[in-house]
Amino acid sequence: MANLKEVRTHINSINSTMQITAAMKMVSASKLRKSQSTIVALRPYASKLQEIMQHLSSSLQTSSEGVYSKIHKENPEDEKILLIPVASNKGLCGVFNVNVLRETLRALDEDFKIQYEKGNVDILCISKKIEETLTFKKYKLAGNENDLLDNLSYENSLSFAERLMKDFADEKYDRIVFIYNQFKNAGTQILTKEQFLPIVGEEQTEEKKNTAGEIEYIFQPSKEEILNSLIPNSLKLQIYKILLDSFTSEHGARMVAMTQATDNASELLKDLNLSYNKARQNSITNELIDIVSGANAL
Repeated sequence: MANLKEVRTHINSINSTMQITAAMKMVSASKLRKSQSTIVALRPYASKLQEIMQHLSSSLQTSSEGVYSKIHKENPEDEKILLIPVASNKGLCGVFNVNVLRETLRALDEDFKIQYEKGNVDILCISKKIEETLTFKKYKLAGNENDLLDNLSYENSLSFAERLMKDFADEKYDRIVFIYNQFKNAGTQILTKEQFLPIVGEEQTEEKKNTAGEIEYIFQPSKEEILNSLIPNSLKLQIYKILLDSFTSEHGARMVAMTQATDNASELLKDLNLSYNKARQNSITNELIDIVSGANAL
């Protein structure tokens, strides 16, 4: 059995760790509440806006914004792809970063294998942890936008969204894909691979067409003016929603991870305190035996 000093040192160390994990849990819980209310309020609007845009995708070819709806390369193997993994700049959030990393590597090895082997895939990280790991694994990166996570807001995401839209319009990339965790609740994050550009039209089954028919919209002032305003604004909002989804998921994952760490530390403390008390009792018993033995000898 370990001596009293070793056990006491271990207890103090676990106590310090538990205080840190408990503090991190409270910080993440506070950030989660704020971002969760924002994403819950934003999601219906963003989803409906995206649904309208998908319904109108067939009209984009005749619009000045039709560039956002088409792939420029006839041969998919020659597509220039921008892959954007979104995770966290920090650790201690369970498998949050690991899941995004695994899906990124899987996409490179399977979905975009031919394009990657031809050098047609650029990787733009929004996560210091993902960037560090991919750099360590010798993957060539096109850069990072890690600062977006440090001060996340719609205004700060606008310039990034505009840059992506310009790169696509200028045919620098034929496809832009995000990999991120979509927030469901504090304990559940849905790993998502989402195509940002080109815009994917809504595929209606024959059953839907027969039962609901094609949705028609009345445009005022005109279809062109509305589309020219709707599409860029919808794409900018989509970027912000992706970042906010990932940010909220991160703090949900970290809160759960820190809760588990705090609970584990508490259980370990119980075992250590029991070991300490046993060792102390054993020490006292031995001292009493020595005293009694000495008294009997006299």
